Amino acid sequence: MVGYAQGFKRWLRSLLLLSLLTATGTQAGGEVDLIIDTDPGADDVVALLFALASAEQLHVRALTTVAGNVRLDKTTRNARLAREWAGRDEVPVYAGAPGPLLRTPIYAENIHGKEGISGVTVHEPEAPLAQGSAINYLIDTLRAAKPHSITIALLGPQTNLALALIQAPDITQGIKEVVVMGGAHFNGGNITPVAEFNLFADPQAAEVVLGSGVKLTYLPLDVTHKVLTSDARLEKIASLGNNAGKVVGDILNDYVKADMEHYGLPGGPVHDATVIAYLLKPELFSGRQVNMLIDSREGPTFGQTIVDWHDGLKREKNVFWVENGDAQGFFDLMTERLARLK
Repeated sequence: MVGYAQGFKRWLRSLLLLSLLTATGTQAGGEVDLIIDTDPGADDVVALLFALASAEQLHVRALTTVAGNVRLDKTTRNARLAREWAGRDEVPVYAGAPGPLLRTPIYAENIHGKEGISGVTVHEPEAPLAQGSAINYLIDTLRAAKPHSITIALLGPQTNLALALIQAPDITQGIKEVVVMGGAHFNGGNITPVAEFNLFADPQAAEVVLGSGVKLTYLPLDVTHKVLTSDARLEKIASLGNNAGKVVGDILNDYVKADMEHYGLPGGPVHDATVIAYLLKPELFSGRQVNMLIDSREGPTFGQTIVDWHDGLKREKNVFWVENGDAQGFFDLMTERLARLK
């Protein structure tokens, strides 16, 4: 009987240790169940390659596309291209909203080129588009998900998720967190003096997402304009010796020129890729929980994110606002992941 009791205690200790190790591994950067909503766009393509190269940490369920940087047909093709370049044709791509909820559509062809990607030659990818709309995919997937289990990365206008939430408010039950590239506070805007493009392109959609009560993290221009390319960082990516390194090097060498010239920056931002780095290694970034409002009124502040950084209004803190990032750590991580691709 004594031997049985000792054996049971050893078994119980082993079980507890296994449970502890499993829990610790999850907290330290275990697999993120992820849907990426995107409007590729040069920096979106870089972000998608970064994410799809990180399969041990990011379980990318699907890519959902939206009109934004260019028209929907081109953003959808570019998402399929990124999937092809990553060698991940098993990841479905669903096409979503062709335009914003209310406002007149705008695009960023002056930054991303008419095809949405410059510096490389685009073609029609072999793997087809998934059947059905991105909005229906989001509704069906989030309804069927375990409670608060799926993270959504929003790399463009927030139209798809907003439409899904309007049609099916109950899908918030499946959302763990929404991580947004968008907004600006300290930095000022990049499409108007105060508005960042993704919010300006559909501020009403961003209001719907903000009002849904989901956990929200924003990576705004405040941080992306601190995480900049350099000649050495781009050369390291281009010298990886694989196709992914060549594609990303060619895209970024062309893409960063506009921001460097316009803002007088020593390098260029890779906006959307910071979301992927945040999901993989959040300790590279810092910020604080704040109250945020979105201005959707017509006028000079249309699309502005109003951030109560010093808590002057004493309102509910509804967004984690990322304000700083480790630029070298970001590029080291992205380069290491891109090296895994063909």
